[in-house]
Amino acid sequence: MNDIRKMLEGIRDGSVSVDDALLELKKKPFEDIGFAKVDLHRRLRQGASEVIYGAGKTPEQISGILDSMVRNGQERVLITRLSQEAAASISSRHPLDYHEDARIGIAGGMPEPDGIGTIVVATGGTSDIPVAEEAALTAEVMGNKVTRLYDVGVSGLHRTLSHLDQIMSATVVIAIAGMEGALASVLGGLTDAPVIAVPTSVGYGASFSGLAALLSMLNSCASGVSVVNIDNGFGAGYLASMINHIARKDGER
Repeated sequence: MNDIRKMLEGIRDGSVSVDDALLELKKKPFEDIGFAKVDLHRRLRQGASEVIYGAGKTPEQISGILDSMVRNGQERVLITRLSQEAAASISSRHPLDYHEDARIGIAGGMPEPDGIGTIVVATGGTSDIPVAEEAALTAEVMGNKVTRLYDVGVSGLHRTLSHLDQIMSATVVIAIAGMEGALASVLGGLTDAPVIAVPTSVGYGASFSGLAALLSMLNSCASGVSVVNIDNGFGAGYLASMINHIARKDGER
């Protein structure tokens, strides 16, 4: 959206011709590469470019989609649920910053944060960190400052309370927990920021691979808590970024 705005401002100040602007707007909205139709107008419609979901795709397919994005001017590409083997193969064609714990690959580096505040990513335990890193890296790729608070679960509430300043000053809080998923309600009761709860599949038998945490978070007694799917760190990071950019978007209108 910023690119379109700059182009329109260029028309106004004379640095961009009407014909050049028309050519840009005529560019096809997607590129059909046979096995995929790459969405080239996602950023224009939604404010963020298309993200590649790596699971179930071959390294060749991911590389082909990445080729199309780069060729069409996408500066930065996020690849989620990417295996280490696939990342190694893709890296031979495209420089890739791979984060094994989060299973995320980033082509094009990190941008400078331009959100209105800070996103806090908090986990109940160390076992939740892979999902938390997926959320945190997603938010960072989308231009947000992120504070990580790991292993601050309710089994030792003093750990949570030692970070009150960071929790209360956040623009958005992402609460990531397995077991009974109580962290989301606790954080929801401590901050006036929206809380995005992420249940994880961490836990013993009766946790049902995250279903218990999901139901606990859906039934949270704290107001202002929303819930994404089990282990969906990407969805939480994306939504947090949208919230953290709302005021800036309003200012650009």
